[in-house]
Amino acid sequence: MEQMIIKPITILVVDDHAIVRQGLMTLFTIHDDFEVVGEAETGEKAVTMAKELVPDIVLMDLSMPGITGVEAIRKVKQISPRIQVIVLTSFYEDKYIFPALRAGAISYVLKDTEPMQLLETVKRAVKGESLMDPQIAARVVHEVRATKQTSSNPFSELSERELEVLKSIANGLTNAEIAEQLFISEKTVKGHVSNILSKLHMLDRTKAAVFAWKQGFMETEE
Repeated sequence: MEQMIIKPITILVVDDHAIVRQGLMTLFTIHDDFEVVGEAETGEKAVTMAKELVPDIVLMDLSMPGITGVEAIRKVKQISPRIQVIVLTSFYEDKYIFPALRAGAISYVLKDTEPMQLLETVKRAVKGESLMDPQIAARVVHEVRATKQTSSNPFSELSERELEVLKSIANGLTNAEIAEQLFISEKTVKGHVSNILSKLHMLDRTKAAVFAWKQGFMETEE
């Protein structure tokens, strides 16, 4: 009876720091269950290599030159839904977590995680199972509960000024035009825009504008 050959889990490591990539490749290389098939230092290269290699796992950093890790995740999932993307990052704020998960990441892990925990996360991801860093899991649970409580009004967390700014964004105004309209500085407008994107878990102002229109916000504000 022939012995069944178990293929190693193939991994593409994506991070703009060479020392991080080297450390990760060393970790996986010393375990027979894994095989690093490539490394990339930018989101663009990650997408290209994912298309060429179609690995089981893409271990993705979020902050890189060029396109963001979130955009790279979205493009990788478009290439092959079978590829599982695990975010490995230092950022644990909502504005990073939720866009990454919405883009298609199966797990979100912080870089201070224990090596064995990371290996287990990779093994679970191949099976379609998600493992989260405890800090991240707590944020996700909090968000789910908050969403249930405020589902009737997705803009409930925005202040009155932020609502005004969102309305202006949805009407196509630039930061300079909003500043002039509301008699505030452009720097203050930028701060409001950042808060709006964070609270709505949106990647950019265009998506926030589209969301405002789709949710009927502009009709209620007229």
